[in-house]
Amino acid sequence: MFNPKENLLDQQLAVSGLEMNILQALPAIFAGVGAAASIVGGISASNQAKKQNKRAEQNAKEQREAAQEAADATNEYNAEAFAAEQINYEQSRKFQHETAIQNWKYTQAIRDYEYGAVVKRYGKSVENTENQLIFNSIAAVDAYAAEQAVREDMRVEDAFGAESSMVERLEALGQAQMGQAGVSRNKRVQSRLAKIGRDETVKDESRDSAFAQSDRSIRQIAIQKFAADQQAKASMMIKPEAMPDIPKPQLGPARIFVEPMEATPAYIPQPLQVSTMAPLISGAGSASNALAGVDWQGIFG
Repeated sequence: MFNPKENLLDQQLAVSGLEMNILQALPAIFAGVGAAASIVGGISASNQAKKQNKRAEQNAKEQREAAQEAADATNEYNAEAFAAEQINYEQSRKFQHETAIQNWKYTQAIRDYEYGAVVKRYGKSVENTENQLIFNSIAAVDAYAAEQAVREDMRVEDAFGAESSMVERLEALGQAQMGQAGVSRNKRVQSRLAKIGRDETVKDESRDSAFAQSDRSIRQIAIQKFAADQQAKASMMIKPEAMPDIPKPQLGPARIFVEPMEATPAYIPQPLQVSTMAPLISGAGSASNALAGVDWQGIFG
């Protein structure tokens, strides 16, 4: 027989037991949710760590590639600069040597020209000196000849004077012999002869003085010629001497080049890796702790 009170009581007891079961299961539910959240969070953190590690690896790779490109560019530039420096040095060295050779030839030509001009002036000076010496000799010869002519005139005049004196002596003696004898005649003869003797003495002294003066003139001609010759020789240029040759420019020792040191890429350290297991382990640990705190016997007992 149906008893409504008993059914109601049974229903209330059943409802009360279900509520009790739900209340007891709430911690487990929350623990499960927390555990699931911990595991999901660990997985998410692990994925985030993987992404972070990947980005770090990518950055490091890009930095290494940039460092390698910079090193390659530096090496390429250093090689080109080194080659250009060698070419510039060789061209400059060649140009400087050729310029030195040109200057040497120019200087040598100027020196040869100047020496040739000096030799010509010296030759002209020698010619002028020789002409002057010839002129001095001719002038001295003319002066000697003129003086000899004077001396010859004096000798001729002296000869005529001596002859005239002899004639006067003879005339005086003849007149004395033609006159009356006696003291008076003798005195006249002696007086005439004395006068002739005095005249001859004066003429002799005048002649000797003239010849002495002529001798002095001849010596003076010789002295003047010697002085003129010495002056002409003194005015003559000294014989020029060729200067030693200018040394020809030589190429000096070549410069020693040292190749530039090869540039190496900058050191890029390995990026620090974030652990991808730590979040999983941490999430699993948190989930385990959350589930460990649930009274499983009370729920299923």
